[in-house]
Amino acid sequence: MTRAVLILLALLPLTLAAQEKTPGASENQRGVASSLQANPSSGGGGGFSDEPKRFNPDANVAKQTRTKPPQTSKPPAEPGPKIPATMVGYIDEAIVESQVRVRFDAAFHDHAPDRAEFFYAQCSCISSTAPGPNALVANLNFQQLYMYAEYAPAKRFSFFAHVPIRWIQPLSVPLQGVPPLTNEAGLSDVATGFKFAALASDNHYLTFQFQGYFPTGNSSKGLGTNHYSFEPAMLYYQRVSDRIALEAQVGDFHPIGGSYCPNPSCNSSTATSHGPSFAGDVVFYGVGPSYVLYRGENVRIAPVIELVGWRVLGGFVTDNLSASGPVQQAVSADGINIVNLKAGARTTIGSHNSFYIGYGHQLTHAWWYQQIVRAEYRYSF
Repeated sequence: MTRAVLILLALLPLTLAAQEKTPGASENQRGVASSLQANPSSGGGGGFSDEPKRFNPDANVAKQTRTKPPQTSKPPAEPGPKIPATMVGYIDEAIVESQVRVRFDAAFHDHAPDRAEFFYAQCSCISSTAPGPNALVANLNFQQLYMYAEYAPAKRFSFFAHVPIRWIQPLSVPLQGVPPLTNEAGLSDVATGFKFAALASDNHYLTFQFQGYFPTGNSSKGLGTNHYSFEPAMLYYQRVSDRIALEAQVGDFHPIGGSYCPNPSCNSSTATSHGPSFAGDVVFYGVGPSYVLYRGENVRIAPVIELVGWRVLGGFVTDNLSASGPVQQAVSADGINIVNLKAGARTTIGSHNSFYIGYGHQLTHAWWYQQIVRAEYRYSF
C-alpha cells in the first residue's frame, strides 16, 4: 500500500507537466469549432470536413493585392515645344523669349546725321532754336553700346527695354565764326516696348512689336533726337528646313513732335504750330536667310545674309554740300531710300548662349553710314 502511494506521488508531477504542454481534447474541439464558425466555407454544416486542406497560391496574391495597392509612378512630364533659335543680327527677332543681350556697333562715315531727326536732332547751325549740335557735319563716326533685357511671362508675350550708350567723333565743316564740333559720349535715347506673337510654333512666328523712344540723350551734343517717338513693327520667322531659316521685318519709326524749321528753305505740308517739322517718318524693312553650316552636339554656326532698307517719308536734312555762310540751308528728306547689305554669322553654344559678329555696307547713294561692324552676345532663358 505504501509503495503504491509513493508511485502515484512520483507520477503526479509528470502528468501535470504533460497536461500543460498538450491541450486537452475538449480544448482542441472548441478551437476547431470556433474556427469553423469564423470560416464556414472550410467545412459544411458547421462540422468537420473530410476534404484535405489545399494550398492556393492565387489566394496569397489576391490578399497582397487587397492589402498593398500597387504604387503608381508619376508619368514623366512632356517636354515643351522646342523654341527655334533666331540667327539674324540686324533684323529684330520675331521669337518671343526671355533674354539679356549686349550689342556693340561701330559705324563710319555718316554725312547727314540730322536727316529727319532719325539719328540726332536738327543742327542748330540752321536756327538758334534748333536743339542739335551747333556746327555742320561733314563726316561722323559713332559707336553705340546697347544693353537689352526681355522678359516673357507667356509663350506669346514679352516686354523689353534697351539702354544705349553713344560715342561720336564728328568732323565739322569749317565755317567762319563757328567753333568745330568735339567728340562726345553719354546716354542716348532709351526705348521700351512689348512683343505679341499672333502665330507661334516650332516652325514659324508672326509677332507684333511696339516700342517707344524717350529723349534721354543730350541733343545739343548729338546724343539724341530731342523728341519722343514710337515704332510699330511686324516681325516674321519661318523655318524652311532643319538647317535653313528665313526672318523678316517691316515697321515705321514715327516721331512725336520734333523740332520745327523756321528757315525759308523748309517748305513742307507736314508742319508744327510753329512751322514745318524737321522730323519725319522712316519706314524700315528687312529680310535675312540663314543656314546652319556646322551643327555639333553643343555648338552651331550659322552664316546669315540680311538686306535692310529704309524709306524716309517727310522731314528735312541740313545741306552740307552748299555751305557758304554761318546760316545753312535745309533740303527735303522726303522720298530718300537707303539700302544696306549685312553679312555675318551666329555661333550658338548650348541652349542659352550665342554670339554674333557681322559687317554691313551701304548699297545706295544715300546712307545712314557707309560701313558698320556689329558684335553681340545673347543669353536666353
